[in-house]
Amino acid sequence: MGQLAEQTVEQFKEGSRKLASLGSMLISMAGGEPFLRPDLPDIIRAVAGFHLPFVTTNGSFVTRELARELFDAGLWGVSVSLDYADPKRHDKARGTKGGFDQAVVALEHFSRSRRYPWQRVNLLCVLLHDNLDQMEELIRLAAKLDAYFMVQPYSNRKTGSDRFRYVEGPVSPRLLELRRKYPNFLSNPYFLRNFDRYLDGGVPNCRAGHAFFNIDSVGDISICVEQRDRPVANLYRHSPQQIVDALRAGSIGNTCTDCWYNCRGEVECLYSAGSLIKSLPTLFFDRGRPNGNGPKSGCVPRYEQRGGPHP
Repeated sequence: MGQLAEQTVEQFKEGSRKLASLGSMLISMAGGEPFLRPDLPDIIRAVAGFHLPFVTTNGSFVTRELARELFDAGLWGVSVSLDYADPKRHDKARGTKGGFDQAVVALEHFSRSRRYPWQRVNLLCVLLHDNLDQMEELIRLAAKLDAYFMVQPYSNRKTGSDRFRYVEGPVSPRLLELRRKYPNFLSNPYFLRNFDRYLDGGVPNCRAGHAFFNIDSVGDISICVEQRDRPVANLYRHSPQQIVDALRAGSIGNTCTDCWYNCRGEVECLYSAGSLIKSLPTLFFDRGRPNGNGPKSGCVPRYEQRGGPHP
């Protein structure tokens, strides 16, 4: 059977309007690689009419003109993936010659193309088995590029292998130390504090289906990105109430502890009063972007839309 066609721009408009009946959401678009869609600005414009669109990319195909067009279309924020401060190590790990330079140039384009101070640019790093020593230099690189820094731990759900999992002992104290030292380190302290718990067996009580969910490239809905092979509803065939009911039912008995991604941990931290207070400076004020023009307003993310693995 042939592969189903991806959603059209008109479907994005229809789906965004339908989800808006549940409230405005942070809609995170990832892949694969979102920039393979030549109509990405139109998609962003369709989503931005109702929600806060966010894109995650490896930096491929980003030009200054396209970055400006996306922000003009209403892009709320973007994360560019970069795992090593050493270009050779990053390119080898990603299997892409010139990938480091592409990511840095993309960050430069996005940082210089923002129309409004609340439009966010992040350097997103995945904690791997061998890159903790790279974190501080990556944070400094992000600051130099007028960007925030965020980190999330590797999960074997992406590859089926534990080879890249960090196993060298406690990591949370080091990350929290770096966050105290660098104002552009954006990740919530609650999220960082639970890295060791995740690496030592997992963080329980996942709120997939309650605090966030996944929508794939054809509109199928699952409780999270790693369960997209088990959809519970479809954005175009079911009503908003049917979608909510299906997500709630699909989350019953969920005991998964296989990830501690940003789309889980950064959202779940908002359910704790103390962690929510820690997030307020970055949700509503400038925590310390180097040029002082950081986000002045924002929205608590409730749901996340993803079409596949992180880039």
